[in-house]
Amino acid sequence: MKRKTNVYFKWIGLLVTLSLISCDDNSDQQNNINEWRLFRSDEASSNYSYLSQINPDNVTQLKTSWVFEVNDMPPGSRPGLSQNTPIMVNGVLYSVSAKGLLYALNAKTGEQLWSFDPFNGGEGGGTVRGVSYWENGNDNRIIFGSGHRLFAVNAQSGKKIVDFGAEGYVDLRIGLRDDPKDLFIALTSPGIIFKDLIIVGGRLQDLYDSPPGYIRAYDCRTGKLVWTFHTIPLPGEPGYETWPKEAYKTAGGANNWAGMSLDAKRDMVFVSLGSPSYDFYGADRLGENLYGNCVLALKASTGEYVWHYQTVHHDLWDYDLPAPPNLVTINRDGEKIDAVAQITKQGFVFVLDRETGKPLFPIEDRQVPPSYMPGEEAWPTQPFPLLPKPYARQSFTEADIANYSKESHAALLQKFRSLRYEGMFTPPDLRGTLIFPGTRGGAQWGGAAFDPETSMLYIRSMDAAELITIVEEKTEIDENTSLAVLGASLYSSYCASCHGVDKKGTAPFPSLENIGSRLSKESISDKIMKGVGMMPGYASVFNKQQQEAIVAYMLNVGENSKVVETNVLEKTPGNVRYLNTTGYTTWVDSEGRPAMTPPWGTLNALNLSTGEYEWQIPLGNDETFQQDGAPPTGLEGKSGPVVTAGGLIFISGAEDKKLRAIDKKTGNTLWETTLPAMANATACTYSVDGKQFIVISVGGTEENPSGFIMAFSLP
Repeated sequence: MKRKTNVYFKWIGLLVTLSLISCDDNSDQQNNINEWRLFRSDEASSNYSYLSQINPDNVTQLKTSWVFEVNDMPPGSRPGLSQNTPIMVNGVLYSVSAKGLLYALNAKTGEQLWSFDPFNGGEGGGTVRGVSYWENGNDNRIIFGSGHRLFAVNAQSGKKIVDFGAEGYVDLRIGLRDDPKDLFIALTSPGIIFKDLIIVGGRLQDLYDSPPGYIRAYDCRTGKLVWTFHTIPLPGEPGYETWPKEAYKTAGGANNWAGMSLDAKRDMVFVSLGSPSYDFYGADRLGENLYGNCVLALKASTGEYVWHYQTVHHDLWDYDLPAPPNLVTINRDGEKIDAVAQITKQGFVFVLDRETGKPLFPIEDRQVPPSYMPGEEAWPTQPFPLLPKPYARQSFTEADIANYSKESHAALLQKFRSLRYEGMFTPPDLRGTLIFPGTRGGAQWGGAAFDPETSMLYIRSMDAAELITIVEEKTEIDENTSLAVLGASLYSSYCASCHGVDKKGTAPFPSLENIGSRLSKESISDKIMKGVGMMPGYASVFNKQQQEAIVAYMLNVGENSKVVETNVLEKTPGNVRYLNTTGYTTWVDSEGRPAMTPPWGTLNALNLSTGEYEWQIPLGNDETFQQDGAPPTGLEGKSGPVVTAGGLIFISGAEDKKLRAIDKKTGNTLWETTLPAMANATACTYSVDGKQFIVISVGGTEENPSGFIMAFSLP
């Protein structure tokens, strides 16, 4: 009997295998149908699950299944804001907390199995959106970033693998052209695994003197560097001619901070690249600036160039590609075409042939406004896809100015009329510029979700206007300048856009008022130089005196301390540096209310085969500003959607603290729950022992600043 049973199960296994193979490109994911093995579900970055137990007929019955309370931050800490999407492999959930510790949980019960502290009891911090899983036989590893370090940890025991790199980690600062000790790099989004390689990018400073954002592949066993692709080309490499001759020695950025996608069968990795630095002034980098703002296809095994498509030439607006490309298959005249769909901050979707990078819908180069900044030369044209149509608003008029009160509207209108604004791609200007969509507009790092059954792409978008305030970097100080005055100047140039000119913070950036009561002088200095959370490190920007000056300003001391070195903010030879002191924040009125009319956030269902939208809805609501009988206001949010074969979209990430289940056919909200804090993370879904779970990382509260991991399931 035993032998017959084995034969029976072998035949069943063969039939199941054959049925999965028949599903062609989706077979790899269907083999792992119950798991969520990658940051965005699969190598195609689809954010899609084949699970269907939870569906429109029963989703209203969803209940909390388990809650894991993270407890790695001391009481009284500022509540953490996790952006981490857990992965689930072999019944184990792996996630990184807001503090940056790695946890392994029982995926069914939420029970902690182990934790790993990359800081060895230190303060920790830093954004980590996901981890990577690699296996070879019994060797199973979690590979993840912690600041500039790439760690390998045993997936069963949680122990650091000491023969990976140097003592268990790779220093990502090494190999980025400049002195490693002065560099800031952080692997906020996880690398992608191709066979025995992990391919990574990294977040850099959006400042002058930033290093280049090279793409690199390391051996998953040893941590040895295998290949490097220069996103700012060296002499003799393709694209070098799109920069000034010496730019490869000094230019920075053009980095992949948002993640990648992989077509393993084609041996191709697809990389979404950010803008060159400095974001808003490029007189030192005249030209198209390849491979900034490119969808870049490389040979995954070697890093060899295959093709590129540049979505913005000579970027002056920080129009980074904010999410990994979705690898999709669309139907065109009865033919299936493998493609790449890249969403953008401008509200465009670039749909490109996966093999060649050629556009599958018409794209038109249009004239855009010139720059009037000294030494600057804006690129005369930019690409505009004719299809699909934009999913975000791209023009701003006086009618779009919010009207909370007569006084508020008048002040906003006066400000708008004082700015330079000639539509999208209006270059930064000394008179002040409106940028719309802004750096927080359009799509963000949460990315899009693709449904292979219907060719539908689901995109979260934000309508957020921003102000660009360009000032010349101050260079002149003398022996009578106090540390406090120097610190105030540095704060205004580098910190005020996020933390406010009055130190009171601008959401989500914290207030710095009375910071001396919470942190020591040494701790403040350490955070400034090394970075923490969403803030990059400034070790390559500030010298010792500047560091002391900005700390003195934050602590309201230094009035009687004079600078030792004068003219410490030296100009680059032959150039003046300009800074944007109001970047990366939404334009608001004097009461902190959005300066433009709603909706401020939407969810969009795009049929990629036709290029048309099936539905577009406001996502989220602020009842304070919703007028009687008006639709929901929509809310800003950066996390992405998850779509399932069960007919649902799960999405969170707004200030209303909601997790929602939305009918993917109609856009109707079928279920929602209020979480203990904002879940600024994309959810995941998996099944254990026949039960489907929806799991999400939730931010911290005053009572529990470390945050939570929450699971929902049917009764």
